[in-house]
Amino acid sequence: MSAETSGWTVAPLVRDSFSMIGSAVGGTASAFYGFNHAMPVVRRYIKGPMWLHFLVGAPPVIFFSSACAGLAGGAVPAVAQLVSSSFHAAMSSSSSQGKNAIQKSSSSI
Repeated sequence: MSAETSGWTVAPLVRDSFSMIGSAVGGTASAFYGFNHAMPVVRRYIKGPMWLHFLVGAPPVIFFSSACAGLAGGAVPAVAQLVSSSFHAAMSSSSSQGKNAIQKSSSSI
């Protein structure tokens, strides 16, 4: 990593924190979504006690929840890196434009 891009990168601690937060939010949200949408379908097609519904419906919901947690755990730090680098690029671009304008005005005097 060069000195020029070192300011653009997100620190490992922050990246890991965003990864943990993304995994938790992605897993929790997808578990709620999965149970709310999968269990009525399971109850409609499988007759029997509630534990049987849970036994049949839980594995696909757990798989879906794990996949969403993994995707969110990777996507959230990537978005944080994108925002950080975009902000840094915009700020360095605007400050260099301001410096160029100052240099042009002082050289024309």
